[in-house]
Amino acid sequence: MADVDLTQAEQGLLDWLAAGFHGEMGYMAAHGVKRARPAELVPGTVRVITARMDYLPRGTPDDWLAREQQRLGRPGEAVVSVYARGRDYHKVLRQRLQALAGRIAEAVGPFGHRVFTDSAPVLEVELASRSGLGWRGKHTLTLSREGGSLFFLGEIYVDLPLPLTAPTSAHCGSCDACLAACPTGAIVAPYRLDARRCISYLTIEHAGPIPVELRPLLGNRIYGCDDCQLACPWNKYARRAVLPDFDARAPLDAPTLLGLWQWDEAEFLRRTEGSPIRRIGHARWRRNLAVAMGNALAAGAPQAGEIRATLHASRPTADPLVVEHIEWALAQGARPTA
Repeated sequence: MADVDLTQAEQGLLDWLAAGFHGEMGYMAAHGVKRARPAELVPGTVRVITARMDYLPRGTPDDWLAREQQRLGRPGEAVVSVYARGRDYHKVLRQRLQALAGRIAEAVGPFGHRVFTDSAPVLEVELASRSGLGWRGKHTLTLSREGGSLFFLGEIYVDLPLPLTAPTSAHCGSCDACLAACPTGAIVAPYRLDARRCISYLTIEHAGPIPVELRPLLGNRIYGCDDCQLACPWNKYARRAVLPDFDARAPLDAPTLLGLWQWDEAEFLRRTEGSPIRRIGHARWRRNLAVAMGNALAAGAPQAGEIRATLHASRPTADPLVVEHIEWALAQGARPTA
């Protein structure tokens, strides 16, 4: 349980917005300091119940960190962030939080509440840190000594004066592994992220062309990025999910760039039903794939000939956004490999 007085977090939020680090995420600026004022978002709120749900798939092997790192070194493969390989967490966590609210109502009677999970102007990491779920890591994610950072956060705003939970202490120390691991240098300082350089932002939130200077740095990451989490020592304690919802779907367990490129829009919609990936749409999906295929060509991937032929064949009927990235990708085949 967290208090609703988050005034100490307001200035940091305003400074982050003033620096333009939110990029095209206009909704971050639109709500302003309301994020730091729970009682303004939901009048009557006096406490926030915070919750976490682990998402590392149930059958994940013990050496998963090394395996994920190895995927990044195989340019013909496509890498989707671990959290996005299963079902859309918004739906899963929201349903669980609603069920929890129902259990509370059974115990105490009707009460005012609203459930959120990454779906409203809520300072999730701040609330999680204040209520003892963990501490804010230097990569800006919530970290737990018992579970690393591979978990989703959710909240229930309530009008009940529940007893507060004590926060935990931070345990990053002098470690800066996450800053060093970020491929694009998006973690510009400890606890400070420039979303405009973040691969998760570029492949998901950003709607237009991916900046040319950043494209080579995306490698084979086509939806999200886990590099800062893979580098974090605390994630050796990451816990497996308890629900099958977050098990990796077959097409996303070990996908190849060429295999995913074969999805037309209808197939994309079918394959991503109930997945967080669907929200970016088919054009952005192919934009991301085209960048990764260009990087595969630059790396001299064994599939280079087939990748080049596939991109050439797709160009005449592609969306203008995709065409630009196809042309860039084809040009990468002429770049000398490292």
